[in-house]
Amino acid sequence: MWHQQELRLAPRSHGFHLITDEIAGGLEKLSEVKVGLLHLQLLHTSASLTLNENADPDVRHDLDAFLRERVPGDLPYFRHTLEGPDDMPAHVCASLLGTQLTLAVRDGRLALGTWQGIWLGEHRDHGGARRLIATLQGE
Repeated sequence: MWHQQELRLAPRSHGFHLITDEIAGGLEKLSEVKVGLLHLQLLHTSASLTLNENADPDVRHDLDAFLRERVPGDLPYFRHTLEGPDDMPAHVCASLLGTQLTLAVRDGRLALGTWQGIWLGEHRDHGGARRLIATLQGE
């Protein structure tokens, strides 16, 4: 079975946001898959997807602080500045973390570790709504 759908995520503030429940709850056919894979592709170049800690929000804060320190918005050699000072740093962060995830599916659920969750990294100050393509394959 193959199933593909687009999911729309509400606008979020700059930082990392746990979106596991939003993804799993939005997948129409997830409960039908006994064994398979879910591929998520974020359709943006200034946000990211990653798999990390799902319990302590300090982890999300700390990763955001780490990236802001290493990729500040005022680097004098950035040329791509027409969309604002946060745009090029957002592209750098999205490239570093990636915009795709492939996850195992088992018995109609995402097969995540106990402390794993799907994060949306919003790297713009006002990124707006985000879209992703979810492709589910399995039996």
